[in-house]
Amino acid sequence: MKARTTIPLLALSIAAACVATPAAAQAQSGNSNWVAPRTPEGQPDLQGNWTNATVTPFERPSGVGPVMSAEEVAAIREAAETRAQSLTRPSDPNRPAPPVGGDGSTGAAGGVGGYDGIYIDRGDAVAVVRGEARTSLVTFPADGRVPATTEASRAERLEYGRSSRAGGAYDHPENRPLGERCIMSFGSNAGPPMLPNGFYNNNYTIVQTADHVVIMTEMIHDTRIIRIGDGPRLPPDVRPWMGDSWGRWEGDTLVVETTNLHPMQRFRSNSSDNLKVIERFTREDEDTIVYHFTIDDPSVYAEPWGGEVPLESMGNELIYEYACHEGNYALSNILSGARYQERQAAQNQSEPR
Repeated sequence: MKARTTIPLLALSIAAACVATPAAAQAQSGNSNWVAPRTPEGQPDLQGNWTNATVTPFERPSGVGPVMSAEEVAAIREAAETRAQSLTRPSDPNRPAPPVGGDGSTGAAGGVGGYDGIYIDRGDAVAVVRGEARTSLVTFPADGRVPATTEASRAERLEYGRSSRAGGAYDHPENRPLGERCIMSFGSNAGPPMLPNGFYNNNYTIVQTADHVVIMTEMIHDTRIIRIGDGPRLPPDVRPWMGDSWGRWEGDTLVVETTNLHPMQRFRSNSSDNLKVIERFTREDEDTIVYHFTIDDPSVYAEPWGGEVPLESMGNELIYEYACHEGNYALSNILSGARYQERQAAQNQSEPR
């Protein structure tokens, strides 16, 4: 989690002015004077702490072009700052207790309030790639939207949903979501593909050696180990969390291909075992890695699709341990609560009417 800061509106205006027009973007992307730092082995150095938190949506709204104007960026960032200031205002110590049964709110607040703006860090910056302020993280196809899935994959998805919900949602621990069990993050933070979750903790630490690149994701401290080279791939029936990743260097770009994703790690809830994710990490300047991803699964999508997400340097900010305790305490309480409800229901049925 990053330390929350407020951004004066003057700074927002300056930042907006720095977002390039298309012509300026070309000039910025042509920064031929900057040279990527190198590891002792001579590879581009990707190491450090990075964040992909952004207010840019994953898919582009219909009828919207791919790039925002400087005025649109300023308006979005001002709205984000206003929202952050509202959510981080001090709590009223004299406020009444939440109503019995909750206040009707949903989501992580849990009906009685759980997270306030101090904990939520969805980002306050528009995704800027090569000087362009993007309106979506998906960049191809050209409309910035995920292609429709095939009819067969939709049928398989429904069947998978039915089979995975066999039995009660609280019958045993394996019926609870992976995030609740502290096994994998919700969304696709660790990936692949590595995507912001729109909530918090969208931070990464990258460490590399001559033959490995390790990416530690703050959420659930998921850690992916990418081998560099062209070694033997895992057999189809061996499917670890985050899949089987192999990387290679194409010039200054690290290209990673991943297959064999775990059968319970379903990207966008699709049930296919054929997903291949191709990622490209390119150090664009001192503070930015452009992360390019391609989703290739002909059994689900008629064509490959993907996008670009900037990974911005966190400078000297540290990433602290994400200690997921739900699996230690909340899970047993959830299951105990379900057993209590079952006993109550059985007792009510046995009582004479």
